[in-house]
Amino acid sequence: MAVTIKDVAKKAGVSPSTVSRVLSNHPRISTETSQRVKAVMEQLGYHPNIMAKSLVSKTTNSICVLLPKPAEELFSNLFFMELIRGIVTQANRSGYDVLLSSGVNEKEELEAVSRLLNGRRVDGAILLYSRKDDPVVDFLYEHKYPFTLIGRSENHHDILTVDTDNVQASYDATKHLISMGHERIGFVSGPPNLVVSQDRLTGYRNAMSDSGLQVRSEWIVEGEFLQESGYRAMSFFMNLPQRPTALVVVDDMVSFGVLRGLHELKFKVPEDLCLVSFNNIPLSELSTPPISSIDIGIYHLGYTASQVLIQSIQNDSVTGPMPKRHIIPHRLMVRESSTFAVSNK
Repeated sequence: MAVTIKDVAKKAGVSPSTVSRVLSNHPRISTETSQRVKAVMEQLGYHPNIMAKSLVSKTTNSICVLLPKPAEELFSNLFFMELIRGIVTQANRSGYDVLLSSGVNEKEELEAVSRLLNGRRVDGAILLYSRKDDPVVDFLYEHKYPFTLIGRSENHHDILTVDTDNVQASYDATKHLISMGHERIGFVSGPPNLVVSQDRLTGYRNAMSDSGLQVRSEWIVEGEFLQESGYRAMSFFMNLPQRPTALVVVDDMVSFGVLRGLHELKFKVPEDLCLVSFNNIPLSELSTPPISSIDIGIYHLGYTASQVLIQSIQNDSVTGPMPKRHIIPHRLMVRESSTFAVSNK
């Protein structure tokens, strides 16, 4: 005979409702009680009927993560792998499962998230990106579905967001290069429809302006968050009549393409070109040369996004009103790629 919730309650010396609250991670249940009940569950071999629980509570204890592009492209960038690791770790600790979903375009993404939420297959969603005029964000906002946006929304200022201060981070990266004597500094950007690309470009422009330095249009190149974008940018930059002596690069994966392009063109880093990048994925320290990079706390971004979404789903009245915007601190990790001092005068 299958072990029931009443069997667990009797063995643990609590009421069946207390066992139910332990299963749903209710904040009013003490740690001691929760541990005792869970120990009895393990001892008796009790496994909750998730389907039945969902029908009663009208929750699934599942969240969906909407991936910003086809998975084969996404998982080539270690940034997203680390982000998802943070999301999954926190979700599992809160008793939630994570479902991954994606689409090849905005229409497919909207259909996927609509199907999951309207079909009550998940309780909420995490978006790993922030785009200008995003129909997915508009849909979630209009239908009042619980969701967290990793990034900054231009149109909705009262939604849950977890982000880095990308304007300040890019400002700091550019100022570091300026402090090394660089005046001709270029910028390798990401897709212009992504808010993170805009913010990092703004920080670069602000730092240059505050230092009285010129920003030339030919010193700014847009692309994707892929190695190939950095690789192609080098053919352009290094053939300019007056090329930059340093670059701010929007993403570490793009920087790897920059290094490959420079190597093939017989230029050295940092002697011929210095660079600073973003995200500080583990490979940035292991590249040749090691890349200076802004550490944005990728794991913490994902962990916090999962945490605030689940708190929103549970509508936790114990902790009181939640702040809508959560900013994860950043720091510049200075390595060999940006340590060559120059004088442009």
